[in-house]
Amino acid sequence: MLNSFPQVMTIAGSDSDGSAGAQADLNTFFARNVYGMSILTACVAGNSYGIHASQALSPDFIDAEFEAIAADFQVRACKTGMLTDRETILTVANQLKKHDFGPLVLDPVIITKHGALLLADDAFNTLKTELVPLATVLTPNFYEAQKLTGIELKTPADFQAAGQALLAMGAKNVMIKGHHEAGQSIVTDYVCLADGQEFWLSEPYVETTHINNGTGDSLSACICAEIAKGQTIEAAIKTAKQFVHRAIANPIEVGHKYGPINHHA
Repeated sequence: MLNSFPQVMTIAGSDSDGSAGAQADLNTFFARNVYGMSILTACVAGNSYGIHASQALSPDFIDAEFEAIAADFQVRACKTGMLTDRETILTVANQLKKHDFGPLVLDPVIITKHGALLLADDAFNTLKTELVPLATVLTPNFYEAQKLTGIELKTPADFQAAGQALLAMGAKNVMIKGHHEAGQSIVTDYVCLADGQEFWLSEPYVETTHINNGTGDSLSACICAEIAKGQTIEAAIKTAKQFVHRAIANPIEVGHKYGPINHHA
């Protein structure tokens, strides 16, 4: 049957070394046995040492990408990654309201897992008001959850309060990723769902010779893929947690410094 194979879409930047961004999403989609498409928002010239140049794509071109996909494919679920600036975020939000691309997994790329700010204030505020309310699943990291809610995450009760605050902003389901720091033994994430259920997910912290790129991208992409295959939100999140842990725990040696995770694991 036409368009019967599970189709998913990432809305993200292109990372030329393949370790993060749309490339990490597409690797995840392939590993999870769904067909992946991409709406590119920016292009980055980089390698394992770092980023050397970047180019944002125009809102008109991003619109054209959306319209081309909408005219031909039946996207069952989609996810976002890096959205660069306010104009890009508005363009994406308007397109997601205009077309049905299925449930949205929103990876709010605001702050890196090491605490570096990635979005200007106007872009952050636009993401918060325009995209968070559209999210079927919101997957902020430790620092992003703090910035979105204004709650300092020190105790389990703080995570629970932040989760409820994010639900109140309009996100239907929330996964707050735990803090990553060398020397810790466990990484624990907090999940709260639209039906009132909440739970914690823990895996051992893995010390690696490379700093891993693309973990958050791959996690949200895996959730997206599992939703497209008909899994429940709870099952999709649990599968994604295990998928990324295996990809980190079974490293591949690519590049010299900031390496990718192993989607083949």
